[in-house]
Amino acid sequence: MNPHSEPSKRSGDSKPAATSSDSSAPTPSNSPRPPKPSAPANPSSAARPSPRIAPTGPTDPNSTAEPAGPPGPADATNASALSHPAYIAGSPTPSDPSHSTAPADAATAPSADAQVTLRSPAELADALPYLLGFYPDDSVVMVALHGERGRFGGRVRLGIPTDRAHWPDVADQLADCLISAGQERDERPAAIIVYLCQEPAAGESGKDVKDRLRPLAQRLRTACGALDVPVLEALCLSNGRFWSYCCPDFRCCPTEGTPLVMPGTSVMAAAAAYAGMQVRGSLKEMEARLRPRTGPRAGEQEKVLDTAAGALVPRMLRRDGAAAVRRDTLELAGAMIHRFRQDTPSGSNRARDACDDALITDAEAADLILGLQDRVTRDRAAEWMDGSAAAPALRLWRALARRCAGGYAEHAVAPLTLAGWVCWSTEDGPSARVALSCALAIDPDYTFAQLLHRAVNEGLDPEPLRRCLREQHREAVAATEAPAPSTAPAAKETPRPTKRPGPARPGPAGRPRGPRGATGPGSRTTDGRSRRRAGRDGDRSRR
Repeated sequence: MNPHSEPSKRSGDSKPAATSSDSSAPTPSNSPRPPKPSAPANPSSAARPSPRIAPTGPTDPNSTAEPAGPPGPADATNASALSHPAYIAGSPTPSDPSHSTAPADAATAPSADAQVTLRSPAELADALPYLLGFYPDDSVVMVALHGERGRFGGRVRLGIPTDRAHWPDVADQLADCLISAGQERDERPAAIIVYLCQEPAAGESGKDVKDRLRPLAQRLRTACGALDVPVLEALCLSNGRFWSYCCPDFRCCPTEGTPLVMPGTSVMAAAAAYAGMQVRGSLKEMEARLRPRTGPRAGEQEKVLDTAAGALVPRMLRRDGAAAVRRDTLELAGAMIHRFRQDTPSGSNRARDACDDALITDAEAADLILGLQDRVTRDRAAEWMDGSAAAPALRLWRALARRCAGGYAEHAVAPLTLAGWVCWSTEDGPSARVALSCALAIDPDYTFAQLLHRAVNEGLDPEPLRRCLREQHREAVAATEAPAPSTAPAAKETPRPTKRPGPARPGPAGRPRGPRGATGPGSRTTDGRSRRRAGRDGDRSRR
């Protein structure tokens, strides 16, 4: 199985769907009209936004489910031309209910918000990358629909298990994950859409993939139905085409499949572009940017890592050796970030990554990789998370993850976690999930990655952690710039009298007082009182 992400407590901002009667009128499913944003008719009838959904993941020890997460720059729930949620709405004719994405009587509530209305399986297939922020290779994706108008809600994604014996358990866990999460927030899904995405293997066609995955689709439909939530549509996406597991009509769902729309030509794509949303390619492409080197260059890097590790141990054993290594690592990381900032590459992701790899030598990469294994050093390195330092820091952490070759693959957890943290801090949730899930795939018990992963999936605000790191940075800078301690303050306090002068207390009238320096009763009484007062003042000063 391909583990990615952990259960979420919060996923995707959503609003109730509302379209005008014109834009959501019944449309035959075998001849769908092109979607268009619905025109507002009655602003006062728009419902209030609903709470976020909280999918919780399956309990399979070998995999975890990935919620699509809170709304972000690439979340399809922000895919309208005015950054409002996208909805699955509209209703086909009653004679073909298999493609219905909302009840037929749901086209009566107009809204003041511009919306994207999806009316056909083709439009549902086209919307998938905008729901996740990337195209999910080899994945099961389940999307919850809420309300009478079928608005998008929580989503879960999981790598398709290679062992068919796991399919029943995975289907039950995913269905329970999505449905029970909605119940916890008093927002039980009204229906579910299922996507199965996988490219053909050698000698296979897209139709062969669809036939091979049919038992999994059927098991998912059965699992959701057992929880009283229907699957309105189950689609297989493979080799640039899609098939429906729910529609038996060959006129709208031919045996050879239906070609997917050209990228960037749909209303969803136009609305996403207008809203500033970004689809970051496929999941495989995103993971490739984080994978270690292979081939001769990997062997060279591993040798340099061996040499650096041999030199690091004696340094750590010296007095104050750990502090010196931390200081040197952070200084080198700061220099590398400055170097990356001065040289910003262009072109494709592959070309930019190649330029970044050329900016750092094998020896520099080895020193940073080994130095970041220290928790304190890693936490200090996390301070480069916003402003002008964020982009070059992210490039550096990715480059270091690619240098963890051979036997040093486990050392990639630290730079991968830092990359996920910077992505989350800069509001790139999809990239953060991919980086953190790669880190957890290497070391599932890495606490920092676990905490960040959960925070991203729950839609938490990274600003409190950013404030904490900024304060940590200020304290570290102040400690570095503070002057050496001197004895001047102590010298000022040395002549402080032990007796505090106070107003003379008159004794009883006619009481004899001895001469100055005498040892008579009056002198002893006064001296005793002074000592007692000094003692009380001293007590107050020690509280």
